[in-house]
Amino acid sequence: MEIKINKSMLALAEGDITKESTDAIVNAANARLAGGGGVDGAIHRAGGPAIMQECRKIGGCPTGQAVITTGGTLKAKYVIHTVGPRYQDGTKGEALLLKSAYLESLTLASTKNITSIAFPAISTGAYGYPLHEAARIALQTIIEYLKEHQDIQLVRFVLYDHTTYDIFTQELKKLI
Repeated sequence: MEIKINKSMLALAEGDITKESTDAIVNAANARLAGGGGVDGAIHRAGGPAIMQECRKIGGCPTGQAVITTGGTLKAKYVIHTVGPRYQDGTKGEALLLKSAYLESLTLASTKNITSIAFPAISTGAYGYPLHEAARIALQTIIEYLKEHQDIQLVRFVLYDHTTYDIFTQELKKLI
């Protein structure tokens, strides 16, 4: 599914984010930037040791913030690492932190003149964020950003499975 927002395109796709050829892909990282499971582990395995070497130099990333490294051997030139919140009960500021993770990633992309970026569904795996709510927050944040900033031409959500893709599609239809 694709929609146009000003001069930018917002697209949803089912697939493997490590195979994306956008300028940057976003990694759902942990605060220590230490690699891990899920998207984080897949990106580090596919991108090779150069990504981890830069992560070690950076040292860490607070929840809701973002940092950038090389893409290593990935097709993407850069990896933007962001740390989403662990979902507890929805009353611990999780929504604001999740929004911030997306917003900080986009802002960092803009400052680096990145014109295409691919996101996973941040915090919806091991961090337990409910999919419908996470999708709504992610999509609203991206749409608001693209309405105000014309420098990023393509934002693609690369969603690992069909269920996640369907939920993101449902939430996007509610917003347009």
